[in-house]
Amino acid sequence: MEIHDWFDETKQYTGDWTHRVLRHHAAGIQWAIEKFGHSIENSDGKKIPTKMIAERHIEEDCGFIPTVADYLKPTLKNPEDWMLRVKTTSVHVMQVTE
Repeated sequence: MEIHDWFDETKQYTGDWTHRVLRHHAAGIQWAIEKFGHSIENSDGKKIPTKMIAERHIEEDCGFIPTVADYLKPTLKNPEDWMLRVKTTSVHVMQVTE
């Protein structure tokens, strides 16, 4: 349950299906393994691969395991103006007081 909750905790940011773009992809599976380890132990003392749980969660929600690029494709085809702006670097002198 902890792994499922981790994938879905991003709902707090968007409140709808768009939360999936943050973790429901192939990279998210790797992030889950890094966070939870390669396997978890269930209540019967059996080791279950984290990858298997993560893949199943994403497949149930999305129907397949997308990549980050799959989520970005629509954005690349129709980017917002703000996405295309390159901000110039400015230097600000900071005053440090002790």
